[in-house]
Amino acid sequence: MDSVFIDIIALVLLFVGMLGTFLPVLPGLLLSICGLLIFKFGTENEMPMMYVWIFVLLTLISTILNYVIPAKTNKKYGGTRYGSIGSFIGTLVGLFFIPIPLGFLIGMLLGVFLGELLHDINDRKKAFNSMKGAFIGFVYGTGFSLMVGLAMFLVVGYYIFF
Repeated sequence: MDSVFIDIIALVLLFVGMLGTFLPVLPGLLLSICGLLIFKFGTENEMPMMYVWIFVLLTLISTILNYVIPAKTNKKYGGTRYGSIGSFIGTLVGLFFIPIPLGFLIGMLLGVFLGELLHDINDRKKAFNSMKGAFIGFVYGTGFSLMVGLAMFLVVGYYIFF
């Protein structure tokens, strides 16, 4: 297969993977890793194998952090299990039924808020703080994943163009 074609496929996968770090419809860093592996093993390049191992490790860390960070920030801001369940349900509802680009995020935040209100209808401040914590957790987790995806894209881009 032509090396230029493989380079293009790798770059497209890496770019779509970066989009997937904040769009839950796409498998994010998994696509980026696929692009990196296709480039590494599908072309004759001088990229060290150490980069592959580092990015696999960072992808695993990112996957773990995407589950741990929102839970920790939610609890830090006073959230309960009801908010966590609401977050999960709200993300799914937002993903499929709010037809705008960040519908999943709106659904997640509303789910946290409504879940906390189900826990204690009178404590709106706590529900709002829990929602704020979930948003901060989302930003931290997404930011880390986006940085890992961007680093993969830049490393592969460097070895393609330089």
